[in-house]
Amino acid sequence: MMYECRVAGTGRYVPEKVLTNADLERMVETSDEWIVKRTGIRERRIAAENESTSDLGLEAARMALNNAGLEPGDLDAIILATLTPDTYCPAGACYVQHLLGAVNACAFDLSAACTGFVYGITVGSSLVRTGLHRNVLVIGAETLSRFIDYTERNTCILFGDGAGAAVLSRAEEGSEARTLDHYLRADGAGTELIIMEGGGARRPSTHATVDEKLHFLSMQGNDVFKFATKSMQTLIETALERNGISIDDLDLVIPHQVNSRIIDSVLRKIDLPKDKIYLNLERYGNTSAASVPMALHEAVEEGRVQSGSLILLVAFGAGLTWGYNLVRW
Repeated sequence: MMYECRVAGTGRYVPEKVLTNADLERMVETSDEWIVKRTGIRERRIAAENESTSDLGLEAARMALNNAGLEPGDLDAIILATLTPDTYCPAGACYVQHLLGAVNACAFDLSAACTGFVYGITVGSSLVRTGLHRNVLVIGAETLSRFIDYTERNTCILFGDGAGAAVLSRAEEGSEARTLDHYLRADGAGTELIIMEGGGARRPSTHATVDEKLHFLSMQGNDVFKFATKSMQTLIETALERNGISIDDLDLVIPHQVNSRIIDSVLRKIDLPKDKIYLNLERYGNTSAASVPMALHEAVEEGRVQSGSLILLVAFGAGLTWGYNLVRW
């Protein structure tokens, strides 16, 4: 027997410390005008020394559970989407499970970089729809600041820390609120475009990998820009075609918060009105797997998402990976 799955609650957490463009001007050769013109970002949040990815995810999880009207013990599974886990082993989701007190939940990490939360919603929805689980917590959380070279201006201006979460629950019979469609893709030929090369089995940690700064995130900006623009446009067009809907039917598109120039370019190409897209990147920058759930929660809190709204979540990132979730609120 198959069931319907709905988003029962959302949450968000960002660290207190703010890193502004003015701060970066004192750290690297750049300027507020240059950053805003190229990215649309004005500031980003940075985790405190005693905060890790699981700590950020924990706070977002607590908020999502509260908004869903559930207790930690009601959870059957916790999925943590991240590329910056507390440790390679064990999974970051296990730290969250313990700190949250979700004693009945299985827990595992999911690695799909900036597309991680969309992948997580797809997996979590599948668990609920098949009847295996009733309540699944999906978290996107990152402490990217620990993996950024703040002497390299093309990357350090882009990224910030944060966490977002959503609780997926079995929908009541007859309810219109449900996850409607999921679409995931990957192209491993693009692995070198966005990569943290050091520390894994391919390049174990050594003095050389540290000296060569291989433990920092690196990216090929021009190629990533082209990929992101193409994939975002393709995802929106695919969602419309697969579901027999038009731009007019969509109430809100929540994209990965990556770069305002990429998003503006796509809006022009597909004639998507700017009031149908939610952006918060000027305040947080690119938070990778956390960006879509953080934006989703804020859109809900601001009343941009209401009962019956048709929402498209769109993401793309390292891997290369890309995908979408179409949700009826």
